[in-house]
Amino acid sequence: MPTTRTSKRLCAIGSLCLVLALSARGAQPESSQLAPAMPAFPGAEGFGALATGGRGGEVYHVTTLADSGPGSFRDAVSQPNRIVVFDVGGIVRLEDNILLSDNLTIAGETAPGEGICLYGRSVSLSGRTNVILRFLRFRQGIAGDRGKKALGMDRASRIIVDHCSIQWGRWDDLGITVGSRDITVQHCLLAEAIHPQSFGALVDSVENVSLVGNLWMSNESRNPKAKGTIQFVNNVVYNWGYTGLCGGHSAADRRLDAIGNYFVAGPSSNDRFAGQFLATDHVFQAGNLVDLDRDGALDGTPPAPADFHRPDEEAKYTLPTFELASALHPQIPVTVLGAEAAFERVAREAGCSLRRDAIDRRLIDELRSLGTRGATLPHKDPAGEALAGGIAPVLGGEAPADTDRDGMPDAWEAARGLDPKNPADGAALDSSGYSNLELYLHSRVAGIGVPCR
Repeated sequence: MPTTRTSKRLCAIGSLCLVLALSARGAQPESSQLAPAMPAFPGAEGFGALATGGRGGEVYHVTTLADSGPGSFRDAVSQPNRIVVFDVGGIVRLEDNILLSDNLTIAGETAPGEGICLYGRSVSLSGRTNVILRFLRFRQGIAGDRGKKALGMDRASRIIVDHCSIQWGRWDDLGITVGSRDITVQHCLLAEAIHPQSFGALVDSVENVSLVGNLWMSNESRNPKAKGTIQFVNNVVYNWGYTGLCGGHSAADRRLDAIGNYFVAGPSSNDRFAGQFLATDHVFQAGNLVDLDRDGALDGTPPAPADFHRPDEEAKYTLPTFELASALHPQIPVTVLGAEAAFERVAREAGCSLRRDAIDRRLIDELRSLGTRGATLPHKDPAGEALAGGIAPVLGGEAPADTDRDGMPDAWEAARGLDPKNPADGAALDSSGYSNLELYLHSRVAGIGVPCR
């Protein structure tokens, strides 16, 4: 199998943490002089990283893969102020769209086996605030409503989506729109959007959105469409169709920091790794690499400013306005890797990667072919997901014993001097500021998603 030029592990790569030396960062905002804020979990970064989710709230166990009823995912997210854990793994076949509640932590990392997949309809965070989503699969599929996303949100705030697989959206895989703010989507796998558009993500009319360390692959366009104030850092865009990274091309001024990303053409790609900008798109770009030769080796080169536009685009598009310094600095800053290091990390971690399922394993194998395998799904063909091989099993497993139903297994509690028969100790705060239950959740994914500094 072709490999990249470097075989060293992430933390050994020489260009590892750029820390925005290449961004001429300039003066720090006043908030940087304050005591460090506590992230939602270790490794949470960007504008959505201050979410607290359901901390201190009710613990709800998902005990069935049924679409509705007691113990179902739908029932779990129907009320606010909850931490949702999973006693089952497998596919939840949704019969209707789901709107989540406020103040939720949905801990997909607790699901046994290969984890959880929400399949068949759209999941929405519209109008919601303070939600943490981790290690989940959102696969809408052709049975979902035209115009919906696999995961969508408008007017949402303080949201972090981490290590999720977001695929087979019927308009875009992901939508962050209409007044949403303070959002992070990090280490996710957004792939194979289907009929009628086959687009990756519409990020439109938003403020303070961080898109970090994600894999965008085999989407026709919008990887993403960046219309707002948006950080786009250390992403990999593979096998786009018509356009990879899209500008906002609106009358209003927009800001985009595009730093340390890798664009790799695949069998479906043209040579337009980015486009659809106007002069109202203010872009700072640094440390990006583009590999267009489809030769099975990772050998990208830095793009020139002129590469952000092609003369064969529609006449209304132009070059963006290029800025000399990054514009966006969240209170919990984003760790910036070199583009090669970012590629390796994305290939290793993107998506619901605690235990990847068959679909994500296939996608990662296509990515690692470095231009020789992969396909966008024709946006004019309603067969959609069937062209990608259809839904595959997600293997379940047995959850560990949790006598007091506080979300922490008995063995883990006993090993730490907690009482497996006391349901109140899960919400008790540790000296770190996290609850005991949160510390258990962190232990489930120790070493995944925590940057080297």
